[in-house]
Amino acid sequence: MKIKSAEFVVSNSDVTKCPKSRLPEYAFIGRSNVGKSSLINMLTSRKSLAKTSGRPGKTQLINHFLINNNWHLVDLPGYGYARVSKSSKKIFQKFITQYFGLREQLVTAFVLVDIRHKPQPVDLEFMQWLGENGVPFSIIFTKADKLRPKAIENHVQEYKNILLETWEDVPNYFITSSSKDIGKDEVLGYINELNNNFTPS
Repeated sequence: MKIKSAEFVVSNSDVTKCPKSRLPEYAFIGRSNVGKSSLINMLTSRKSLAKTSGRPGKTQLINHFLINNNWHLVDLPGYGYARVSKSSKKIFQKFITQYFGLREQLVTAFVLVDIRHKPQPVDLEFMQWLGENGVPFSIIFTKADKLRPKAIENHVQEYKNILLETWEDVPNYFITSSSKDIGKDEVLGYINELNNNFTPS
């Protein structure tokens, strides 16, 4: 898939105010500082579509972007927020939960995980929550340029081993690097495949 157009639509914390269109929707979410904004900019070939920041936890709203006039990319607030109050965390968690519960247009979520680190409980717990609530998702391992191939393989295998303790199958996953454009074609190709099979409810 080639991204020909990508434009910001709306930001809000009220799921009922998300776009009313029946276009297929793909949500990107991960811990703070996982490289989500950089990944979105890499996928869309736009340098500043999603705002990047040295301050983790900057995304605090549901952000919709219209891609190629036929699907929505959704940038969600991170879990494991940095430098925000407990009350703010509860608010974020509430509308993230509502988003996944109410958005019938959602085709799948992409859970971003920093490949440099060992499996983190907060990531595993969130994946478990998605599974228990019937939300389809894929894992996107980010920052692959920071590790050697063998280390990447070992870290992915660690995730597989842990997930298979409670899952029948390992979720679909991608290895990416925003700075090297690694994984771009694979992620966009997967979205294109899902778009081709999408039937509005």
